[in-house]
Amino acid sequence: MTKYIGAIDQGTTSTRFMIFDHAGSVVGLHQLEHRQIYPQPGWVEHDPLEVWERTQEVIHSALAGASLAATDLAAIGVTNQRETAVVWNRKTGKPYCNAIVWQDTRTDKICNDLARDGGQDRFRPQTGLPLATYFSGPKIRWILDNVPGVREAAARGEAIFGNMDTWVIWNLTGGPNGGAHITDVTNASRTLLMNLRTLDWDDEILDILGIPRAMLPQIRPSSDGDIYGYALGKVPVCGDLGDQQAALVGQACFGVGEAKNTYGTGCFMLLNTGTMAVPSKHGLLTTVAYKLGDQPAVYALEGSIAITGALVQWLRDNLKLFDFSKHVEDYAKTVPDSGGIYFVPAFSGLFAPYWQSDARGVIVGLTRFITKGHLCRAALEATAYQTREVLDAMEQDSGVRLTSLKADGGMVYNDTLMQFQADILGVPVVRPVVAETTALGAAYAAGLAVGYWQGLDDLRRNWQMDRSWQPTMAEETRARLYRGWKRAVERAMHWLEE
Repeated sequence: MTKYIGAIDQGTTSTRFMIFDHAGSVVGLHQLEHRQIYPQPGWVEHDPLEVWERTQEVIHSALAGASLAATDLAAIGVTNQRETAVVWNRKTGKPYCNAIVWQDTRTDKICNDLARDGGQDRFRPQTGLPLATYFSGPKIRWILDNVPGVREAAARGEAIFGNMDTWVIWNLTGGPNGGAHITDVTNASRTLLMNLRTLDWDDEILDILGIPRAMLPQIRPSSDGDIYGYALGKVPVCGDLGDQQAALVGQACFGVGEAKNTYGTGCFMLLNTGTMAVPSKHGLLTTVAYKLGDQPAVYALEGSIAITGALVQWLRDNLKLFDFSKHVEDYAKTVPDSGGIYFVPAFSGLFAPYWQSDARGVIVGLTRFITKGHLCRAALEATAYQTREVLDAMEQDSGVRLTSLKADGGMVYNDTLMQFQADILGVPVVRPVVAETTALGAAYAAGLAVGYWQGLDDLRRNWQMDRSWQPTMAEETRARLYRGWKRAVERAMHWLEE
C-alpha cells in the first residue's frame, strides 16, 4: 500500500496540514487562519486552544480532501512559528493565559534589566542570541511574574512551557493522558535558554531568569527514530523543526554555504555553517539548523526580519487598501517605482541586524504625488531592502559570497517583489517547484526517522527549480536606492523614549 507523510505547519497567522508523497509532491492540503489578538500597543497574542482546534480541523479536512485515512500516513512531522510561548497545566491541558507571540514586545523591560549586567550580548556566548523581546525565555519570566498562580503551579510541577511545537505535539500525542512534553534542538535554540555546545538547557541562565527547569520540555533531535509519540491511533510523530529551519531542510540546503530566504509573516534567511556554530559580529543569530538522529547537530547563521508579509496584511486589514493580499501586486504594478518613498515597518522594533526594540515604523519621503500604488510598491520593496541588509551581514560573518538565493514562502509568487529582490541584491533569486518548503522540511524530518526516505541524497533529488529572476538594475541605481533605505532606517530608530 502506498504511504504518505503528513506535516503540521503551525504558523503565525494560520495552521495547515499538508500530505506529501515520496517525490515531495503535495497530495493533500487544508489551511485555516486563527485570530491575532492585540490587547494593547506592542502586545500580540494567540489563543492556544483555538490553535489546537484549528490543528485538528486541518488534519481531518486534508485527509478527507485527499480521500485518505490516518492509516495511509507513515509518519507526521511538525513545524511551527518559533519563540511563541505557551504555559499550561499538565493535568488539565488548559493554558494559564494566551500565547505570547514572537512579535510581542512586552518583555522589553525584562531584557533591558538583564542587559544592565553584561550588555545585550550577555548570553550570546552560550546561546548565540542577543537579549531581545523576540525570544521565549523572557516571555516565560513575564508569565511567571504577572499571571496569578503560575509561579506556584510551576513549583508544584503543574505549569509547563512550550513553544507552539511543544503545545501541538503534547496535545497530538495524548495531552493530559501521557502527551509527550518535548521540543527539538532548533526550537530550543530560540528560547535564549539552551546552550549551543551542550544542546541542553543552561542552568546558569535558568537561575538568572528564575525559570524552573521542570517547566521545560525534553530536548530531542529534529528527526528522531525513537519516536516522540503517536497520533491518530498509531501514526508516529517523529519530526520537529522550527519553521525557518524546516524551510532550510525543505530547500535541501545541506551543504556548508547554502542559504535560503523564507518570505512569510516575517522574513528569515538562513545560511548553513555545518557542524560549527559560527559567532556573529554583524547582528545575526547563531542557531541550530537541524539534528538528524544521532548525527552531530548542524548550525546556521540567521537573519530575522519581523515584518514583511505582515505589512501587506496591515495594509489590507488596518488601512483597508484592498480586500485580498494578492491585490498588493496589482496596485504596485500601476506605478514604475515607489515615487521616492520608503516604508520601514518597524512595528515590533527592528530585528536583524540592528536589534533595536525602541524603533517604530515610518514612511519617509511623502509628497502630494504619492498614491496607493506607491504605498503598495514601497511595502513590497521594504521586504527586499531588509533582505539585502541581512545578506550583507551574512557575507561579512561567513566570508561566503552568495551566487544565488533560494526563496520560498507565500510571497514568492509576487513577481514584482521577486524581480526587485534580484535587482537590489544583484544576484539571481530562485523559486522551487514546491515553494511551501516549511511543511516539506517537517515531512522530510519525519520521513527520514521512519526510513520513508533513506538519506539526504533522496531529498536533494526531489528539489526542482520552478522559476528564477535575474538582476537587471544598473549598479548605480541599486546603490542610490539602498542609500535611501539606510537613511529611512535611521529615522525609525530610537523612537520610543522609555
